[in-house]
Amino acid sequence: MLSEWIELSLEDASPSQPSGPLPGGTYTLHAAGVLELTPAACRDDAPACVLSAGIHGNETAPIELLGACLARLEAGLLRLGAPVLVILGNLEAIRRGTRYVHTNLNRLFRRDLGETGMEPDRARLLMRAVDDFFARYPGRERLHYDLHTAIRDSRYPRFVVEPYAETATRHEQWRWLAAANIQAVLHQHRHSWTFSHYSKHYHRAQAFTLELGRALPFGENDLAPLMPMARLIEALLAGREPRGADPERMVFFRVAHELMRHSSDFRLCFADDTPNFTEFQPGARLAEDAEAGPFVVADAPLSVVFPNAEVELGARAALLARPTPPPD
Repeated sequence: MLSEWIELSLEDASPSQPSGPLPGGTYTLHAAGVLELTPAACRDDAPACVLSAGIHGNETAPIELLGACLARLEAGLLRLGAPVLVILGNLEAIRRGTRYVHTNLNRLFRRDLGETGMEPDRARLLMRAVDDFFARYPGRERLHYDLHTAIRDSRYPRFVVEPYAETATRHEQWRWLAAANIQAVLHQHRHSWTFSHYSKHYHRAQAFTLELGRALPFGENDLAPLMPMARLIEALLAGREPRGADPERMVFFRVAHELMRHSSDFRLCFADDTPNFTEFQPGARLAEDAEAGPFVVADAPLSVVFPNAEVELGARAALLARPTPPPD
């Protein structure tokens, strides 16, 4: 069933067996796009792990990557050795091949969410799924990798965003991510209400948003650069200690400023195809907004990440970051 689960989820079809055996444990389908894998036995230090993809519907490579890992598990090429919750996020947006349907799902993961509609309802369902999953493993380390791809090119095609929260990131995580061929790290500077932030803020999980290349349609992704990430995911599924590498092979940044879209008369003052982590020197005008006025780089260079002038009013149009030393 695991090899068909993604297709069935996108077809809005129910599998003939919502639960059953797999090598090393069992699977249970809790809801559309929410699959729990329960091991028969696992190491004491194996984390309870959430693996999510498709929070934005047009980001397909992580969905294909998870599908390949699940297929290897079902085929017996590895055995389940840790509790894992696998989530497909915005199912309707995935079916349409769009980033979202009505609003950005990855800004809705907060417990006081008051909005109504398809995406807010989906956020509430996914938050409950994560709450219930972690509650079943109160004594285990908690881990959440939320897998994405970016809508533009990048100086560092594979990078992670570390959500802001009081929970410190363990050094082993930097080692695992370095070995998984992650090239850069962006430390967030404040609460952002993304899915990975939800797990870190509310559950004290080790949690990251992972950007794994460029957003492309199904069937057009080159998964070869993601094989080190596949090995990390398979180690987590098997309950094994993942490979590690020196974190200093990654470049670290910290967010210094957020560009917000305050008015309908807003624009970014650089080309639409500007890659992530492009650096702008002091004096460069980065944005103009009829309400907030212009934004000009002041005394030190800033690198732009996730620029998108077409976001909703009141939403973030770009992150601006500066290099920072690797964590001790």
